[in-house]
Amino acid sequence: MQDIQSILQQHKLSNDDYKKILNILNREPNLVEIGIFSAMWSEHCSYKSSKIYLNGFHTKEDWVIQGPGENAGIIDIGGGYGAVFKMESHNHPSFIEPYAGAATGVGGIMRDVFTMGARPVASLNSIRFGDITKNNEIGKKHRYLLKGVVSGISGYGNCMGVPTIGGETTFESCYNGNILVNAFTLGIVKNNEIFYGKAEGVGNPVIYVGSKTGRDGLGGAVMSSDSFNEDSKKLRPAVQVGDPFTEKLLLEACLELFKEDLIVGIQDMGAAGLTSSSFEMAGRSGSGMIIHLDKVPMREEGMNPYELMLSESQERMLICAKKGYENKILEIFKKWELDCAIIGEVTNSGKMELYWYNEKCAEIPVQPLSEKSPILRREVSQNPTYLDKIESFKIDSILDINNGEMLEEILKSPDINSKSWIYEQYDNTIQNNTMTKAGKSGASVIRIKENDKALALSVYCNSRLCYINPKEGAIQAVAKVGRDIALKGGIPLAITDCLNFGNPENSEVMWQFKEACEGIKIASKNLKMPVVSGNVSLYNQTDNIDIYPTPSIAAVGIIDEPSKIIKDNSKDGNSVYILCKNNLELNFGASLVAKLFGNSIKAEISKISLEDELNIWKFLQVSKDKIDSAYDIHKGGLATTLAKLCIFNNVGCICDKKLDKLELFGESPNQILISANKQNTEFLLQIAEKYNLCLREIATLGGNNIQISDINLPLSKAQTLFFDSFKELIEDL
Repeated sequence: MQDIQSILQQHKLSNDDYKKILNILNREPNLVEIGIFSAMWSEHCSYKSSKIYLNGFHTKEDWVIQGPGENAGIIDIGGGYGAVFKMESHNHPSFIEPYAGAATGVGGIMRDVFTMGARPVASLNSIRFGDITKNNEIGKKHRYLLKGVVSGISGYGNCMGVPTIGGETTFESCYNGNILVNAFTLGIVKNNEIFYGKAEGVGNPVIYVGSKTGRDGLGGAVMSSDSFNEDSKKLRPAVQVGDPFTEKLLLEACLELFKEDLIVGIQDMGAAGLTSSSFEMAGRSGSGMIIHLDKVPMREEGMNPYELMLSESQERMLICAKKGYENKILEIFKKWELDCAIIGEVTNSGKMELYWYNEKCAEIPVQPLSEKSPILRREVSQNPTYLDKIESFKIDSILDINNGEMLEEILKSPDINSKSWIYEQYDNTIQNNTMTKAGKSGASVIRIKENDKALALSVYCNSRLCYINPKEGAIQAVAKVGRDIALKGGIPLAITDCLNFGNPENSEVMWQFKEACEGIKIASKNLKMPVVSGNVSLYNQTDNIDIYPTPSIAAVGIIDEPSKIIKDNSKDGNSVYILCKNNLELNFGASLVAKLFGNSIKAEISKISLEDELNIWKFLQVSKDKIDSAYDIHKGGLATTLAKLCIFNNVGCICDKKLDKLELFGESPNQILISANKQNTEFLLQIAEKYNLCLREIATLGGNNIQISDINLPLSKAQTLFFDSFKELIEDL
């Protein structure tokens, strides 16, 4: 065996880690055991840098069936059914190989959902890239990455027959070296037919099902727990290769399996493959396990125990079956033309014992590895100074820009314009339950036929705001996805998160992480939106440049009466109102205008009131029958949001109030734009007053121009700018 220091370095293990390994084993480990420890103690699998800040998340409400700790979270949605959902990152693999990385990210999150007994019914994604607007190497590279990622998401999701019904796409230069690909899937399950990832019962067989194991994805979990540099291009073999057609067979086979009382538990072989699935199943139950690795189905010759334990080949599951039912399980998977092999059994030894042709090749106590991984208390900056290096925004830098020209530039910017080029590649109507068209304001809505209700889904994060103030940015991200659900007339119920940050060895990055976690705790508790699942992605850094803190949040809410969803149905003659908290404060800090036209995004930000936020949600619930359209006023401020309302509803507007740049383009939470029949004004005013909110009429819909203060933009031109510019940017440059 080569020098131990070189082996530790290759496996991203420290000398302290090695001392713990020696203490656990009471002997020196072999290479297979080092590989297992490396994978299970990687940042990606163990959360060793983040775990202490995740403690204290608000995870319980009456409707929560399963919180963090399982493959996915579950909430009760009525009628004996639950919604199973989770969001995860596939950032590093997608940067190295965009199609395969994004595709396997989608496949992995779907397996997390259906391994719990649920049929996946909807997907979202949050994807972030660098500056695609320039015709230089960075611009070309990120247009290539964007095309590959979108193709991977659509290629896998469409083949699985699961609609991708919404998402978000953003572009910031901080992602030039590290793109983010966060995938979300939701499934529906009967509450009395939920399955968990556990292995218990001495003598119960351990069964491998799905695709054969190959060498693809070797070291994937470790690769995803490190920063990028020039050598990262050599990591392509660490990216998994997916096959959605096999996964579709695996989905149907598992759902058939779940209908019969044949198994104790089931676990996806995700990051760290057979290693993580076996140790986690045994660890949750305090059991031991014997596995005969030579019985694992293999698709390549000459594979060894190290490769079999660490391969991240896709479309594989590990099952703990009830003894005596092995043949029935084998028959089900044979019917679906999938590999199925009994590879071991559950023991009460508390150890994982691995055999290779009847010779023991590894023996590791389960609990110390799976449940008691090292916890790193990394240095956290007490006085972060990264913002001190940035020049502050100067209002003078935008005063001379014509407001009409500014609005035109905003409407055609990649931050605002229609992403139809992206979402039209996704099959968003398959299963025939999608109730909202992609690309509109607010949450995406899917009908749940099983209980005659609908679910509203949204995903969001403003990374610029999180960069200026991580805690406030995280609070507003949680509130924003809840607001999106309320804009459709829904009641927000729970969230999942995907916490994307830079290098945790940087004390300022750890400060950002700690602050963002505090923000999520504050918002989820006050808004009664518990965290039921999630994921942490660290080391999003290239050449010592960290991404902006990006705690992506996805929310699920219930709409009890799908027929009363707030639709986008504004009409000629409607009045348009701003509904907001009293004494609304507007600022340019972290705003879109500051990014596009100013010298910096660093400026005063507007903070949220969670009490007023809840009141806005209540207003929408009570008034939804009287509202024709409801939009969140956020990116680009009032002028941009009003223009989008006109564009989507194919109607002009007249706002003859004199508004300055801050009133037109400044940003603040706690404000929405609604359109309604003038006859409903008195009713809406009464409800606003009841909830201590300000409602003021801002415009009237009609005509063929978008007239806002001194802006007079033909509706047809605005629609061309909005709908055509992204496609032209992607295809022409």
